Amino acid sequence: MHFQYKILPPESIRTTVQLPASKSISNRAIILNALSLNLHPISNLSDCEDTSVIIDSFNSNSNVFDVKGAGTAMRFLTAFLAGMEGEWIIRGSKRMHERPIHPLVETLNALGAGIDYLDREGFPPLKIKGRPLKGGEVYLAGDISSQFISALLMIAPLMEVGLTIHIEKNIVSRPYIDLTLGMMKEYGVHAKWENNDITVKPQKYRAVELTVEADWSAASYWYEIVSLLPGSEVKLKGLMKKSLQGDANVTNLFTDLGVTTEYVTDGIIIRNVKNKTKKFFHDFVNEPDLAQTFAATCCFKGIPFLFSGVQSLKIKETDRVAALITELKKLGFLLREDGKGMLEWDGERCFADNVPAIDTYDDHRMAMALAPGAIIYKSLIVNDPAVVSKSYPNFWHDLKQAGFSIEEK
Repeated sequence: MHFQYKILPPESIRTTVQLPASKSISNRAIILNALSLNLHPISNLSDCEDTSVIIDSFNSNSNVFDVKGAGTAMRFLTAFLAGMEGEWIIRGSKRMHERPIHPLVETLNALGAGIDYLDREGFPPLKIKGRPLKGGEVYLAGDISSQFISALLMIAPLMEVGLTIHIEKNIVSRPYIDLTLGMMKEYGVHAKWENNDITVKPQKYRAVELTVEADWSAASYWYEIVSLLPGSEVKLKGLMKKSLQGDANVTNLFTDLGVTTEYVTDGIIIRNVKNKTKKFFHDFVNEPDLAQTFAATCCFKGIPFLFSGVQSLKIKETDRVAALITELKKLGFLLREDGKGMLEWDGERCFADNVPAIDTYDDHRMAMALAPGAIIYKSLIVNDPAVVSKSYPNFWHDLKQAGFSIEEK
């Protein structure tokens, strides 16, 4: 059932928001809890779609798992099931079957796994004959999805001889690998990362009690809203200053776009101040999930930008670079891509659509990054707004609480 939201903005906002739990921490925690045979339930687990498909898989009596559109679940469960005795089938949405998984599958097979492609070579769905893995040394390109590396690292301590990953080329999304290693350490497993080699010796996970912190990626949309609404102040609960999440860097990046961050005991308070920059430059190789937020914010504020490091955006839920260029053109902005992981807006404008309706491409971040445009256009239509359930199911509810008016069309 397709529907639309028409979004009308308030003059300014002062509100408190309980952000969703971190999806990236939740998804790793479920795998690590299982590997450590942990009986403690995880506190404040994310209620987003990506996390629930992993939980559903663990609670299922079937040997066939459907991860829908959840890339993390596809990668983490493939590695997890490869080392679990039994025969398993893992599949997903049509888009998931277009997202390459061969670097992970070929690596797991080299380490002793038995994984076959059920349809197209190199892509899900997969048939997995789970068995104890030998382990050893593998080479992986650093410019592929960091989730492949994280998936391998989490199961590494259970391999007979452990695992050494030699990472070739530049590493994208490095904070996500740091997050994985940091969480493995919380569960009692130590890894060694020297130069481009990560080594995990055979060892046992220990059971721990874990509370998941709030999601910094979700916070970015509130930074965008505050930067667009003078006089605004928002308290975001559940965020921690010492965070393993790479997207916590949003606090530093938004200082240039007119938002200050104050840490308080149970979260942060963000406030609108004057812009500090005339043009925004950043390499998003470590925070790819923030690129859409910043592209939209800069356009809406009239600040030209040059982003590098956005190559991994092309293989996400959609080709996010192409989607941004198409949707921001509807709003009057002409963005350019130069094919080498660069995205640029030099200030060039075109006529906006009379009544712009934003398409969301089955991508939660397209909806949340572009919705604040309602502030600039006085109203905005978002198609298929339910996509936010992937990472932030309460997003529209929280906007209403903050004073936005949302009409279903």
